[in-house]
Amino acid sequence: MAPLPAGIRFIVSFSRDQWYRAFIFALTYLLYASFHLSRKPISIVKGELHKHCTSGDGAGPRPSHQSDSAGLAAPHQLRDNGSACGWAPFDKDNYQQLLGALDYAFLCAYAVGMYLSGILGERLPIRYYLTFGMLASGAFTALFGLGYFYDIHSLGFYVVTQVINGLVQTTGWPSVVTCLGNWFGKGRRGLIMGVWNSHTSVGNILGSLIAGYWVSSCWGLSFVVPGAIVATMGIVCFLFLIEHPKDIRCTSTLTTHPKAYENGTNRFRLQKPTSHNEKSRPLDPEMQCLLLSHGKTPIHPSHVVVLPGDSGHCTAAISFTGALRIPGVIEFSLCLLFAKLVSYTFLFWLPLYITSVDHLDAQRAGELSTLFDVGGLFGGILAGVISDRLEKRASTCGLMLLLAAPTLYVFSAVSRMGLEATVAMLLLSGALVSGPYALITTAVSADLGTHKSLKGNSHALSTVTAIIDGTGSVGAALGPLLAGLLSPSGWSNVFYMLMFADACALLFLVRLIHKELSCPGPVAGNQAPLKEH
Repeated sequence: MAPLPAGIRFIVSFSRDQWYRAFIFALTYLLYASFHLSRKPISIVKGELHKHCTSGDGAGPRPSHQSDSAGLAAPHQLRDNGSACGWAPFDKDNYQQLLGALDYAFLCAYAVGMYLSGILGERLPIRYYLTFGMLASGAFTALFGLGYFYDIHSLGFYVVTQVINGLVQTTGWPSVVTCLGNWFGKGRRGLIMGVWNSHTSVGNILGSLIAGYWVSSCWGLSFVVPGAIVATMGIVCFLFLIEHPKDIRCTSTLTTHPKAYENGTNRFRLQKPTSHNEKSRPLDPEMQCLLLSHGKTPIHPSHVVVLPGDSGHCTAAISFTGALRIPGVIEFSLCLLFAKLVSYTFLFWLPLYITSVDHLDAQRAGELSTLFDVGGLFGGILAGVISDRLEKRASTCGLMLLLAAPTLYVFSAVSRMGLEATVAMLLLSGALVSGPYALITTAVSADLGTHKSLKGNSHALSTVTAIIDGTGSVGAALGPLLAGLLSPSGWSNVFYMLMFADACALLFLVRLIHKELSCPGPVAGNQAPLKEH
């Protein structure tokens, strides 16, 4: 008999459960990357919606970086604006406030909707809920771009589109985190979710590149194409997403106990054999299949202890106030508020800042801004690895926040010295700013959603995730708004605001850091030992 090829041996070396977990990991990664891909175009297009010019530029020739294929854009701008200063109504002197209003409309709606989304996500099938959100998000992202093709210059149109898009995008985060939490246990959660959370940076990078490709010639496509991608991924979600291991027969989720298993309704733990004359209850077929799948020999029913399950069939979804009482939820939520304020200010204003400082066009500034997300990709993974090794989530976040504040000050000082300095500081700032943000929204949220105080009720995961990310989204809404108000007085004031926000984020973690350093084990999300019935 011929030996199996190396590739086949590699494939069969993984169990059926491992392949399903890898598939869900990759699928949820792509699904949420597409959400971030659709959020990035607005920051890239800002440089095209308003161009620095004088009132006498209107009669001049079209800017050289616009190709002849942009014939649709130039007539609209010259006819309606009377100048080459951009797209009305963003061609006025108060353009920073108007662009900030677009950011605030999206992020404020996102923050408000997130609290409701977590509650709905606990009570609706994840696959249907997420599919609806992705299709709706794709539609409203594309609708913003259609304003270019239909020559729409009403601020209200763009604001309302952003508000509705912000609301429907709240379906994404609680859904994907809950689904991933169902499939992966607590072991090495920081590393797994740190790698998984790189979808944020990957989505931002792809969104920047896609939007930048069309921004100078036909900025409407900078929204239409990402919208089509999100809608397509919504169809993929409907066809392939598996919400829970119990939906696939004879698979299980790893629990914190080394010899504990579950079948979607109950958990089972192996114990030492009892006397042979003791009566035993027959096992149901699913349980018997489960136990056989984890061992080479059948297990006698008397060796099994039935434990309460995590599937939630017998437990009610946690209330909003009940989730707030979980230790650490309020502190991490407030920390994320300020951490996300910093991150989203960069997300929405960095390309325009690069355009102003380095005098680049909108496309090149958008491409350069992706370096911040590249740094964030490595920062999220690094934060997960360190927190897993130390088993101290708050201390890891605190250390990175402590280093981020002086880094932001240095960035504001050296970014005017040339392109090389800007590149280096973008990478470093991205890692330190995005690391705590990534850790809190993933591993910390999953830890708190399965906290020992919940006594095995996994219905809290979506609600806790929504509370933490929803509170963070309040900061995400305030950051770009404040940047729009402060930037006319100088970009230095924007960076002072970011450094103050970073210090506030660290302040809310002080108590948790003190508890972690005074206790040998992790503080957030400790799992209670399984109790026998």
